[in-house]
Amino acid sequence: MAVYSRLIPIFVVTGFLGSGKTTLLNHMLRHSSLKDAAVLINEFGAVGLDHFLVKKMDENTVLLSSGCLCCTIRDDLKSAILELNSRRERGEVPRYKRMVVETTGLADPTPILYTLMSDPVLRNHYRLGGVITTVDAANGMRQLNRHVESVRQATVADRIVITKSDLVSPSVLTGLEARLRRINPTADYVRGNFGKVDVRRVLRADVYDPSKKAADVKHWLDLEAVKAAHDHKHVHDVNRHDQHIHSFVVTIDRPLDWTAFGVWLTMLLHRHGQQVLRVKGILNVKGVDAPVIINGVQHIVHPPIHLAEWPDDDRRSRIVFIVDDMNGALIERSLAAFNRVGAAAA
Repeated sequence: MAVYSRLIPIFVVTGFLGSGKTTLLNHMLRHSSLKDAAVLINEFGAVGLDHFLVKKMDENTVLLSSGCLCCTIRDDLKSAILELNSRRERGEVPRYKRMVVETTGLADPTPILYTLMSDPVLRNHYRLGGVITTVDAANGMRQLNRHVESVRQATVADRIVITKSDLVSPSVLTGLEARLRRINPTADYVRGNFGKVDVRRVLRADVYDPSKKAADVKHWLDLEAVKAAHDHKHVHDVNRHDQHIHSFVVTIDRPLDWTAFGVWLTMLLHRHGQQVLRVKGILNVKGVDAPVIINGVQHIVHPPIHLAEWPDDDRRSRIVFIVDDMNGALIERSLAAFNRVGAAAA
């Protein structure tokens, strides 16, 4: 397999029906940041490409004025990606350096992420760069209350774009963002105004980019935000799908035994993968000077990577969990037990 950081990153754009995915994509496609990208969408008509289309390469593919390649997903996602990759290798389309995939509004994104992260063929060429979720400022609270898909779209996001923020009062916007931060405290929050967002921020380099700075890794974990979300008490309504979803941080003082940790994480995800919605952390591994980053969605975990340096002076292992109806204390105790076994065996 190719070096993980050199694989083509795929950014998944998801969000509930009417949350502004199409508007966001339309804005992003005009931006120079996507001149080296391929974008897979459900259909051209929904995005309205005609006014900045350069040429039609075939019935499923167009080249845009920005240099971005745009394709309609006619079959399943895996087939669309592999077909486009074959055309890239044959020189039939520009050699894009990253990919953006739009999901349908009713999609639970976790099966899509599972496909991208687990399929052995795709993993030879691509990696997950990040998940971008749009949330409608005007209707987001109602959608979170009524639709579990909306909650899961927010839960797995690396960046949450709150759209139509110009249409609501500051108090409504603040309330929605506070709700979202309790669901996903480590996401980067971006507000959209009048259909426009900071595209560079939305598409900024992911944690697996070799040029990633230590400060960005610290933000990616955002441990203080997780603690704040955990300490914040709120009333549960019967219609709220996120009432059982919560986040917490597990901190380990002594260096981890890598084998024992790997066995523990494998067992945890095998048994409780549906409930472990996100897990990401920075690890102090015994015998390794540089910190190790882990990142997973449900049953699937990215290959670990080594950072060049620690993002701060804290050398403890810190793991962020976002779980659905699981006891964080039990997870922490089980990891401590495995770590003791690893220490004793050393």
